[in-house]
Amino acid sequence: MVRQLAQSILLIFLLACCKPAQERHSTLSDFGTVSRVDSGRAVAVMLTVYRTTLVADGRDNTLLRIAVSDSVGREIRTASDKIRIYLEGDALISAAGKGKNPVSAVDTSGAEYFQYQLEDGLAWLELKAGEKPDKIRLVVRSGTLWPGLHEIHTIHRDVELLTPRPGQIRPGNKEIERMIGADISFLPQFEDRGRKYFENGEEKDAVHILADHGFNYIKLRIFVNPENEKGYSPDRGFCGLDHTLRMARRIKDAGMKLIINFHYSDYWADAQRQNKPAAWESLSFEALKDTLEAYTEYVLLSLEQQGTPAHMVLVGNEINHGLLWPDGHIGRPDQLAELLKAGVRGVRTVDKNIPVMMHLALGGQNEEAVFWFDNMIARGVEFDIMGVSYYPRWHGTLEDLEYNLTDLVQRYKKPVNVVEYSIFREEIHRIVFKLPDNLGNGTCLWEPVGYRGRLFDREGKLIEGMLLYEKLSDQYLE
Repeated sequence: MVRQLAQSILLIFLLACCKPAQERHSTLSDFGTVSRVDSGRAVAVMLTVYRTTLVADGRDNTLLRIAVSDSVGREIRTASDKIRIYLEGDALISAAGKGKNPVSAVDTSGAEYFQYQLEDGLAWLELKAGEKPDKIRLVVRSGTLWPGLHEIHTIHRDVELLTPRPGQIRPGNKEIERMIGADISFLPQFEDRGRKYFENGEEKDAVHILADHGFNYIKLRIFVNPENEKGYSPDRGFCGLDHTLRMARRIKDAGMKLIINFHYSDYWADAQRQNKPAAWESLSFEALKDTLEAYTEYVLLSLEQQGTPAHMVLVGNEINHGLLWPDGHIGRPDQLAELLKAGVRGVRTVDKNIPVMMHLALGGQNEEAVFWFDNMIARGVEFDIMGVSYYPRWHGTLEDLEYNLTDLVQRYKKPVNVVEYSIFREEIHRIVFKLPDNLGNGTCLWEPVGYRGRLFDREGKLIEGMLLYEKLSDQYLE
């Protein structure tokens, strides 16, 4: 009874301190002229779930924001598309506020869905968790558009939810220089397929091209055994330690600094997937902690010994639902905290001055970000910088992003980085580098060396999009 009362008090606190998404858009900047258009051809459904972890108590809920976007990611204000909402899991959907509730229907395959219609380009709905801890899968479709999808994790009602004591909120104490970075982990694979890169007709190393045009950091993801049959790169081992060491030399030769992004998996790890490496699957929890710490230390020591040390480390990738499932799932927050502490110890053993980032896939989801940081900080997880991914199809509007980052730096007194993004590049930099108390650390562009990254064309030739980064570097880097 006492625990349930404490959880109720915490939820009331969260609702009071985190403004609902519908009420935020007038609080800071208005990016409507960039991120919205009055009309256009829709190509994708945008689905934002503002809380992706809920308590399975039959009451906890989250807002859903649904829109459609054109080919460059802008919302279409006048859209009135009919949408189909497919729901798997123990949950209910209803209209938010005074709107009409979605209507249940069945498609030609026999699958049940909820039908709704956008009004002035938007639909605001509410999802309420059931009483069974599990995963809830949402897919929103509209005709032939790319669907929007999300996964919500519901945790047991007896999980202890914590908030930090005043003494646990400590400002960052490391000097962390401003960053305009890029994740180019795909580069060795592209080059293996014969891809080359050119500037003014001359073939050049893509790493050097980025360095010459405003980038000062490069991020590399690393998997434990990607060469495994079910790994990221069977037999070839791309994004394993050997390839990472080779890339680290190129990054140093280009005069840039290295960020290591641990996935702690043989395959992609993200908010919907955090599978253990095959070699770690049978370990006890204590052995898992020790192995995570030792592996982190080994990778970073290997980089240091070849003279290419890491300058920042992400202990996990998009870990808002935890890592190394099931042991480190968000539904087991004490164990998740212990695993994160082990990763941090592995970093600190090699070099206590390397900044450590905690990276969440929650660019515009403030309530969820506060939930995560509160519970990990309250459990003694120490780190130096907060990181978020921001893709508008899943993570809200630019206004949501600005609200979230502003609140996070004011609340936790630590720098923040948009460590994955793709579109609205100039606006994201403006948001980050104008945050209060100079706590906007920087950004990291997702995979610009592919032609979809809009810095090189299909033939590998440098294109005009690169000029923006020269401008941003001159504007924001000292």
